[in-house]
Amino acid sequence: MALIALGVTGGIGAYKAVEVCRGLQKAGHDVVAVMTRSAARFVGPVTFEAITRRPVITSQWRPGANADIEHIAIADEIALLLVAPCTANTLGKFASGIADDFLSSLYLATRAPVLLAPAMNSNMLAHDAVQQNLRVLTGRGVRMVEPGEGYLACGWIGKGRLAEPAEVVSAALDMLAPPASILRGRRVLVTAGPTYEDIDAVRYVGNRSSGRMGFALADEARRRGATVTLIAGPTSIEPPVVAETVRVRSAREMHSAVMAAAQSADVVIMAAAVADYTAATRAEDKIPKSEGPMTLVLERTPDILADLARLPSRAASATPVLVGFAAETGNAVAKARAKRTRKNVDLIVANDVSAPGAGFDVPTNEVTIVSEAREQHVALASKERVAQAILDQIEIILTRTRTAVPAS
Repeated sequence: MALIALGVTGGIGAYKAVEVCRGLQKAGHDVVAVMTRSAARFVGPVTFEAITRRPVITSQWRPGANADIEHIAIADEIALLLVAPCTANTLGKFASGIADDFLSSLYLATRAPVLLAPAMNSNMLAHDAVQQNLRVLTGRGVRMVEPGEGYLACGWIGKGRLAEPAEVVSAALDMLAPPASILRGRRVLVTAGPTYEDIDAVRYVGNRSSGRMGFALADEARRRGATVTLIAGPTSIEPPVVAETVRVRSAREMHSAVMAAAQSADVVIMAAAVADYTAATRAEDKIPKSEGPMTLVLERTPDILADLARLPSRAASATPVLVGFAAETGNAVAKARAKRTRKNVDLIVANDVSAPGAGFDVPTNEVTIVSEAREQHVALASKERVAQAILDQIEIILTRTRTAVPAS
């Protein structure tokens, strides 16, 4: 499921945008509506709010501490910016780089693909200025849904009416189709979230991992056509829908699940924050508190990544591709380089979890992807964007060294 920003501008065709929204939702996508001030004269924002179950964005000056950068946040999250109807005025703004409202600011800020469905009077559509704007935008890679012909709101008959909702939805779905990927048909195993190491019947040792990074990787691998198995520790957020999801609690449980699933995997991505230590003994009942200190004896947990590197298939065919994470609080890249060599894995993703906006329990991350051949720094971005960069590097490795078509 993708998040689509549906821009609605001030034309009579705005009523058709309601059906466009419905069509996108029926196809399994989530929609956030962005309405210009003029659009609200044709269709009330409450209509889109009821359909999308999201607040409708009508102004870049909405009260709130982060309202002034909301267009940046949405720009980073959406998979597609669709504007239907798109008036001549909005075409001109987009072509000229004018950002005087939320929608035009969103257009400049997003790196998602853009689809426009122009709608206007026939003479306006044929005007040299509008045609020039259309050429400028298509030259930048913006896709268009051609206006339809027939009766216009002004009473004229000609080309300029908004394309039918089904046609707009079809064009949007075509743009959201998964890209051609070497991952298509391959088996990808992803781990996510923390592990909880029980001390007694009530207490445990854990960490602040939310699972968001692993979930983003699993969802992106699925989007690229892979058959994904997700092994997740305890998380409070819902995992993406993939071929198989296995829930575990402890590091030992995760080790067993991973080693079993890795036998048939082409790629293993160890994004989980697996505990390095667990209680040497677990009390069956709650340990009563006492006045003095409590001594807790810990022992090492199984090293899942190291055991994966020792699989017989790794020696025979360097399969599966192994990806680890190095969550550190200083010198993350240097530590990741050493870890990649020590663990004999293909990629290590280094991130400083003490950096603002990166690491655990936040929707963003900043990482450096370390391989034998190169290092790629990914500046602070949504974890979905970071997942895309990591999968891109995995595809490079598969293309160079493992080009055989997987067995069906």
